[in-house]
Amino acid sequence: MEQKILSAAANQARGLAIDAVHRCSSGHLGLPLGSAEVGAVLFGEAMRFDPAHPEWINRDRFVLSAGHGSMFLYGWLHIAGYAVSREDLKNFRQLHSITPGHPEFGETVGVEATTGPLGQGVGNAVGYAVSGKMAAARFNTAEHTIFNQHVIALAGDGCLQEGVVAEAIAFAGHNHLDNLILIYDSNDVTLDAMAAVTQSADTAKRFEAMGWDAVTLDGHDLVAISEAVAKAKADDNGRPKLIIARTEIGRGIPEVAGTAAGHGEGGAKFAEQARAGLGLPAEEEFFVSQEVRDYFAGRNEQQAEDYRVWEQTYEAWSSQNEELSRLLSDGLAKAVPEDLSGLISEFQVDSKAATRASGGEVIQSVAGAVPMLVSGSADLYGSTKNYIKDAADWGSEDFGGRNIWFGIREHGMGAILNGLAYDGIFRASGATFAVFADYLRPAIRLAALAHLPVIYIFTHDSVGVGEDGPTHQPVETCSGLRVIPGLDVIRPCDAEETAGAWVAAMQRTDGPTALMLTRQNVPNFKEASAAKRRAGVLRGGYVLRRESGELATILIATGSEVEHAIAAAEELGSGTRVVSMPCMERFDRQAESYREEVLPASCARRIAIEAGVGGLWHKYVGAAGQILAIDRFGLSAPGDVAMRELGMTSEHIVAAVRD
Repeated sequence: MEQKILSAAANQARGLAIDAVHRCSSGHLGLPLGSAEVGAVLFGEAMRFDPAHPEWINRDRFVLSAGHGSMFLYGWLHIAGYAVSREDLKNFRQLHSITPGHPEFGETVGVEATTGPLGQGVGNAVGYAVSGKMAAARFNTAEHTIFNQHVIALAGDGCLQEGVVAEAIAFAGHNHLDNLILIYDSNDVTLDAMAAVTQSADTAKRFEAMGWDAVTLDGHDLVAISEAVAKAKADDNGRPKLIIARTEIGRGIPEVAGTAAGHGEGGAKFAEQARAGLGLPAEEEFFVSQEVRDYFAGRNEQQAEDYRVWEQTYEAWSSQNEELSRLLSDGLAKAVPEDLSGLISEFQVDSKAATRASGGEVIQSVAGAVPMLVSGSADLYGSTKNYIKDAADWGSEDFGGRNIWFGIREHGMGAILNGLAYDGIFRASGATFAVFADYLRPAIRLAALAHLPVIYIFTHDSVGVGEDGPTHQPVETCSGLRVIPGLDVIRPCDAEETAGAWVAAMQRTDGPTALMLTRQNVPNFKEASAAKRRAGVLRGGYVLRRESGELATILIATGSEVEHAIAAAEELGSGTRVVSMPCMERFDRQAESYREEVLPASCARRIAIEAGVGGLWHKYVGAAGQILAIDRFGLSAPGDVAMRELGMTSEHIVAAVRD
């Protein structure tokens, strides 16, 4: 180990953080200064990566769960030779810079996950580890190993206090993810006060009880860190590894080091004294010595050679395993058959089934056409119907399986699905009841922010749930999800629209999709062909039942309420159009000419119907229109009784039109 060089690099990384935070008078110094030696070991010795090939599929993944310490990551990416320049560091937290306040996936090369909300990164790292195990099982052969990477996450006290971490680490331990290393920056400080004010758990015992190995060490001892990481990477005993690094927060700024004041930018005003104390030149900010640069340049040469050796292995594997190679390439490209809809059998007209049941049939066809699709559930496969038949269960007995049993861990499931999606090899999907969507909402929001093509299957989507009552009737959930920018929320009305919804979700590669499916049976409509209904979902909204005679009234409905709109139109007769609106977001992205064709401005008499809160429908009905919605919590009764009691019937629609 080059202790002298790595020690110098650690202090220079501290200097980069001090200078960046001092320049913008904003940011968090505590972690970058306290964990500098951890960064020196990881980026200067222990991790496998090649800055010239930052998307190398067999690189080690590093996730900064404590995203507020972003200058830790930016500083080490700069020193390690990634495309993060000195100017980029100077523009820390500035408009349109690639060094935003918290790391953002896709904005900065080398950033593996969008982190910030504490604990999410730990769940993301678990997802990366799942992907790594799955890829090794699916693609490695007896002759060639192309996947054997490790996932390393750095987290602080705040991360470990979050509930999502408890869910994620329990899942990781239970499933023997020994390719996962979590480094805990244990500095006894949280933002408001010393950590002892809010925690007293024995963290090592907590992790060990969940199936992890744990070791505690001096987080400023380069040799101890190096030996611990090397042992963790070498030990494939079926247990994830926790390294508790005892550090001093804000180390290098004596005025705040070891105190809660060291967490944020409080130490930045002492930049000049700190720079001198760290042996950095007073006249040069953002300083990295030539000696350190030469060391990392030499390391990059070795990393490039390691990549070349791996590339030769990959080429030999690819030539001998053409089908596996094609499968992997398709996964990385998120390839979907152009005729995916045609690969899904049409459903019988006038048959009745819950859209969750129809979805259960559709996913079998989709999974057959897209072998890289994996499907998980939060202990609800029997209800959400998303189990992939003839595919093994994923886990330590078979890491090549496609069905992931998350247990009753919705938030953990959301963060882990994001990790799978960040890795970009497999198409991630997961399911639970719609009312529990809020349990994973932070992860959904981050998936939308990071443009991850995660697919959420949310069933039991309305008061049609019935007897379980208002605790399980998600009246606000659809609208609550629709306000997340970048998330497509699709609520199909029948089996064919459910097929279209799956096609839409699979074809989308720039963001997540939520499928909202019914518990109760709905008819498979005859008013339009199967092809038209499926295509209508792709456009978000379409004319399902065209009026006879001059257009007088437009009924706009979604999901199970389309059935009532159709019945109302039959009673109202000539001049009544029914528009199915399964996805507002997709409809709003259509050309104005198409939207005008479906909802012509000349017809102001419009009624929107949905069994949920109705505020978002105003943009379609206008000032002269009306909304039939459920702007209250539901009630415990059979589903059809609850619907009728709360006004979701064709009779209510007819009365509203005639009023």
